[in-house]
Amino acid sequence: MTGHLHNIIFLCLGLIVCVSLLTVAAQKAKIAYPIFLVLAGLCISLIPGVPAIHLEPELIFIVILPPVLFDAAHEISLKSLWKWRRIISVMALGYVLFTATAVAFVSVWIIPGFTLSQGFLLGAIISPPDASAVMAVLKYSRLPKSTMAILEGESLLNDATSLTLFRFALVAISTQHFIWHEAFTGFGLVVISGIAIGLAFGGLSYAIYKWLPTDANVDIAISIALPYLMYLSAEAVNSSGVLAVVSGGLLVAYQTHFVFSHKSRLKSASLWSSIVFILNAVVFFLIGLQLPEIIKAVGRSGLAMATGYALIITFIVILVRLLAGLFSSVFTTYISRYITVAAKRPGWRIPVLSSWAGMRGIVSLASASAIPLLLPDGQAFPHRNLILFITFMVILVTLIGQGLSLPWMIRILDPKPLEDLKSDHQQLLEIELELYQVAAEELNFNHQQDIDKNVLLQYRGEYLKHKLQILKDANSDDGTRQKAMQRLEHFREIMAKVINRERLQLHSFRKKTEYDDDIVAFVEHRLDLEEEQLQSDKE
Repeated sequence: MTGHLHNIIFLCLGLIVCVSLLTVAAQKAKIAYPIFLVLAGLCISLIPGVPAIHLEPELIFIVILPPVLFDAAHEISLKSLWKWRRIISVMALGYVLFTATAVAFVSVWIIPGFTLSQGFLLGAIISPPDASAVMAVLKYSRLPKSTMAILEGESLLNDATSLTLFRFALVAISTQHFIWHEAFTGFGLVVISGIAIGLAFGGLSYAIYKWLPTDANVDIAISIALPYLMYLSAEAVNSSGVLAVVSGGLLVAYQTHFVFSHKSRLKSASLWSSIVFILNAVVFFLIGLQLPEIIKAVGRSGLAMATGYALIITFIVILVRLLAGLFSSVFTTYISRYITVAAKRPGWRIPVLSSWAGMRGIVSLASASAIPLLLPDGQAFPHRNLILFITFMVILVTLIGQGLSLPWMIRILDPKPLEDLKSDHQQLLEIELELYQVAAEELNFNHQQDIDKNVLLQYRGEYLKHKLQILKDANSDDGTRQKAMQRLEHFREIMAKVINRERLQLHSFRKKTEYDDDIVAFVEHRLDLEEEQLQSDKE
């Protein structure tokens, strides 16, 4: 037992190290790490002697999906989510249903013996794009912020639609009984109850953070447990665990600005970023390693025919999303005459690129793997291996084909933003200008007597005055803007050298026995924060 546990731990640690090194290689090659990891997994799986890997669906649904969704809910802008609520709702609900329906009818038409229920099951599995893959690809070629917000919002909600449809299709196949009005009623109950459970846990967490004497470590521990509690509680009552995590995550994300201390926010952001990266990276690598197992399930004799089915279905998936995007653009332009919409003329470039950013990933493969081997009557589940193979091929083609070509398409089409917003740099300048004004007013008007007695406050007041003037110059439209920007850049360069000199000097204290390591580490952390602030200002 102990040896088996050691092997599992060693395997997990080896996976983390392996995907970390592969991610570094992906960054050097400027390829999105999900694509690189899948390709690496594929190559390794073809090496003779490499054992077959079976990816358990419970591993993804219970262990990986909750924290990934919870982190995504924290990262998205609530303001953007509300602003683009109509198109996000259409994409998360309409696109998934439209894609699933198209796949269902096409698969029945081309695959002998395929029923409509099985078609909807396949459509539900391969309809939702993968958020992690999309965001990783867009890291190297930026879409307008509005489009990024729409894609992030869609990815938060489309899993709930697809998994609910998957559940109903599975019931229809298993029981040979399906009533449309019961399905619609059940869908509504699943959605409402899932959101309610998530909000309930979000409210409970607010009470804990607000009224109990927690510290940064306790705050982070609770935040790690929350997505699992939300997901498992919702699934226990046959509700939507995805919607519970998303709704609860959005509420918790809103609360953290008010109830978390600065230390909790700093520690939590770093930890969550690392956790989500490790989970995503490991799963994408394991997806690539699935190839021999899936080919074995289909059988060598039926491989050519199954590949043909998979390529046709993949083409339909891409085409349907593209047509849905263009139709949404035309409809938005038409309906803007009668109602207020966020973007009156979205054009065709943004819908095309949004549709092309439809790479499938971990949820699709987990759903396909979750199909039971046997029906309730003991018969083998019809076409299970074929559905799993088609899902795998759709993931490969969309992730590698669309993923590698998306940056090129963005450069060619050069999309314009859906809204006229100030640049990031201008927004940052205006926010900093107002904050420094508030700081100067607080110091000069409410603490003047303290300034006269404290030389450090005097220096701080002088610093605020000069920084405020530089920001005003940088925010102006005359010739002083360029000079002010040069002064800011020069300040950052010099301070970076100063901090580096401090850091070198700090290392000498580690060798002196009269200074504790924890005190030295505390000072180093303070220097890290100062350097991070300089880097953030520069970016």
